[in-house]
Amino acid sequence: MNIKDLMLLVANIETTRSISKDIVVAAVEEALAKAYRKQIEIPDAIVRVQINENGDIQLYQRFLVVEEVEDDELEISLKDAQQRIENIALGDYIDERREMKELGRAAALLAKNVLKQKIREAEKAAIFDEYEDKKDEMVIAAIESVEEKFVVVNLGKTLAMMPKAAQIPNERYVEGSHLRVVITEVNKETKGAQVLVSRADAKLVRRLFEKEVPEIYEGLVEIKAIAREAGERTKIAVFSKNSDIDPIGACIGPRGSRVQVVIDELKGEKIDIFLWSENSVELIRNALAPAQILAVFPHEENRGLMVVVDDNQLSLAIGKKGKNAKLAVKLTGQKIDIKSKSDAEAANIDYMGRYETYMNLVETKLAEKHLEKAQKEAARRLEEAEKVALERLFNQQQAKLQAAEAAKETVKEVVEEVAEVEVEEVKTEPVTTPTQPVTPKKPVVEVEKVVEKRVKREIKKRDTFVSKFEKLADATKVEVKKEVKKKKYFDRDKDKEVEHEPRINVAEIIKKKEIANAIANTPVFTDEELAERKRQELEEDFLWKDDIDYDEYDEYYEEE
Repeated sequence: MNIKDLMLLVANIETTRSISKDIVVAAVEEALAKAYRKQIEIPDAIVRVQINENGDIQLYQRFLVVEEVEDDELEISLKDAQQRIENIALGDYIDERREMKELGRAAALLAKNVLKQKIREAEKAAIFDEYEDKKDEMVIAAIESVEEKFVVVNLGKTLAMMPKAAQIPNERYVEGSHLRVVITEVNKETKGAQVLVSRADAKLVRRLFEKEVPEIYEGLVEIKAIAREAGERTKIAVFSKNSDIDPIGACIGPRGSRVQVVIDELKGEKIDIFLWSENSVELIRNALAPAQILAVFPHEENRGLMVVVDDNQLSLAIGKKGKNAKLAVKLTGQKIDIKSKSDAEAANIDYMGRYETYMNLVETKLAEKHLEKAQKEAARRLEEAEKVALERLFNQQQAKLQAAEAAKETVKEVVEEVAEVEVEEVKTEPVTTPTQPVTPKKPVVEVEKVVEKRVKREIKKRDTFVSKFEKLADATKVEVKKEVKKKKYFDRDKDKEVEHEPRINVAEIIKKKEIANAIANTPVFTDEELAERKRQELEEDFLWKDDIDYDEYDEYYEEE
């Protein structure tokens, strides 16, 4: 087989079988490795095949690095290996490239068989993954062939088998026709059909009602139990937690339209729908309908329950070929022995007394069950409420802690930022105020406690904050002389209004001279000295002002 033809075959498999490229490539690599071992007639040879994205096939034969070579087809000496790879050690493997232009007939046949096997396994795995999730679901299938013991149907991606026992008796199957089936089994290891379907299973009836009755599909009406004799009769027990919904009427539909669709799909199979009850007596009474029940009580020999009916209701309770009683047994899960009224009296059975005793026992157990269920539900709700409350309390505590941490960080950032801003402003001023005596430091307290009271006020004042240095510096700035406006007055000598210069303010001139002399005598400080003075002033004005209640200490000393 030519390598190019093999790659074309791989591409064809990928498109026709709908198998991923990685799976096909892995199967081809394994098939070529086995074919190469067959060609060189060394079954124990370690062969590695690698197919690149562009379709190039690279084949390598691996050799074990040993001290002394015993088999040159499988091993290589350490000395020869180190000539190719310097850091190679004993026990490692070294790969040697091999050319494989064309396979022999035997090797090509082996590669073909291996590839087929791998592709078949990949198809089985894909089918299993596809239909495993659809188990117990209803699908539409096309009949491929009809055999004596089974029917082969096409599900779209695979063929499925419907055995004789899974078919509806007396139902005809025609090749090419379509029908609804339910998937009952999905196998991965079998040689034949992997998927088994059925039309006689009770799950098919459940899926048909779910399709036709919206209340069942939405969960408003629940199918509690189903008992079926395929082709003859089906009994369904339904229940609804919503008191405003009639579960039986919802399943039957307007004028029986919903249930009639199910009956037509099942080729005329009779369907009995009745109300589910947790009371076993009521459930058996409904399951044996349309027969009228007189009494239900446990059998003396512990063989299930005994049911007593009127003589004219006996055949109706048992049903044709015992089907009605058999379906009731399947649905309730209990053994039922049906006796007529005359037979019970002939056997001296006090069926009414035993019936009342059993009814009281059933009602008592049912009440205890409901009470236990209510207690468990209350305990569950209480536990959930406690969990919610604890989680809410924990979240509140966490939020408080986070808020406290954030407040502390904010306080520190505000203090540091205000200090840095004012120090920078002082550094930019050309002149400073005269030296002032520094107030001695007071004992250091926790900055967070002192500043926390003033955070909001300080944040508001940050944008408009002006330090003492700035105020004094502004006072020393040379004022720009404004344009002097001349005033008018009435000159009696000239008998008219004339303009004159404003009078000179001698006091103001003296004050300006004093300020100029003070500026001239003001010492110049370095940036470090300015920063230290600014820090001291900030600490005095910001941290200590109105924060210590000295009256509290006076009261303390007065008590002593």
